[in-house]
Amino acid sequence: MPTNPYNWIDKALSTINKANWYRSVKTIETLPGAIIKIEGKQLINFASNDYLGLAGDERLIAASIQATKEFGTGSTGSRLLTGHREIHQKLEQEISKLKQTEAALVFSSGYLANIGVISSIVSQRDLILSDKNNHSSLKNGAILSGAKIIEYNHNNLQDLQKKLEQERENYRRTLIITDSVFSMDGDLCKLPLLLELAEKYNSMLLVDEAHATGIFGNNGGGCVEHFKCTGKELIQIGTLSKALGSLGGYVAGSKKLIEFLQNRAPSWIYTTGLTPGDTAAALTAIKIIKQEPERRSKLWQNVETLKNLLETENQPFYTEKKISNYESPIICFPLKNAAQALTIGEKLKEKGILAPAIRPPTVNTSRIRISLMATHQKNHLQKLVKALINF
Repeated sequence: MPTNPYNWIDKALSTINKANWYRSVKTIETLPGAIIKIEGKQLINFASNDYLGLAGDERLIAASIQATKEFGTGSTGSRLLTGHREIHQKLEQEISKLKQTEAALVFSSGYLANIGVISSIVSQRDLILSDKNNHSSLKNGAILSGAKIIEYNHNNLQDLQKKLEQERENYRRTLIITDSVFSMDGDLCKLPLLLELAEKYNSMLLVDEAHATGIFGNNGGGCVEHFKCTGKELIQIGTLSKALGSLGGYVAGSKKLIEFLQNRAPSWIYTTGLTPGDTAAALTAIKIIKQEPERRSKLWQNVETLKNLLETENQPFYTEKKISNYESPIICFPLKNAAQALTIGEKLKEKGILAPAIRPPTVNTSRIRISLMATHQKNHLQKLVKALINF
């Protein structure tokens, strides 16, 4: 008697449920912002990557509507066929100005940018050294490339150097890949030292600025600007979907790199171009970032306010990492297991706080993740801390 070839799904779902790893979506009923409504309940939103509060900004909405009226709802094809519009080129020019690089290339998502770039610039004869805490898109891009992958301990440059010393000479090219801001930990890579190692061992360096673009640096240029590494030879990846309040991804670097990727990156060549509406929204966001530095200032003020409130209350979630050491708008509280994270997440929701439980396989250690926005008010932060001190 033949069995149903899909029966394995039931067993897999059962395993996911037993491990408290099951996830489901919740419908947000309002515009993005510091206050949102889910299932009829108003919540203070500490789960968003909309760091500057631009995703619901009227100017981005208006720009998106106008571009849709002018160019249509979709790009209709690959950029190399019928999908290219002048607005795409304008966005790439503005990104390269923001990042202070020779050129940039826009992808339809940050994930597509990472898998497309990495799989294009290295292959079977090459070596990738990847931080253990890198985002899934970096890790999967490495797998797709076919290169030899060696992970180094998180932010441990001694371990990275040791592996470079042992392995570099055995490979044609070497690529070091890292997030600049680690999305589930909130810490930063050691970019200046990474650049030194890359130069010493004749290696390329790729940094994912997804959680840094728009918020780090004097002009919002990201961690590359923050660490005063602008102009150094490296590959910068980023997204338009976080601080820029839109959708899409980019790579910024030398003109020859961008020219190569236009001819070799499969996730750019073989996919539909970014929609005109998303492109226009991102363009408007970059303009606002340049014209309104006070948004960035307010975000960092909120980061300092929350850290001070947590330290004043002697926050019992403290683990091995002191609150004062956090360097980004992301603050995470590691917990014992997924069940505890889920319980605390639900109790916070009952108190009007949306702060998600992050569980394996996304991370190795379950946690509550807090992300701050420029549009949070002090009373929002006070309410969060008051809710947290009960656990």
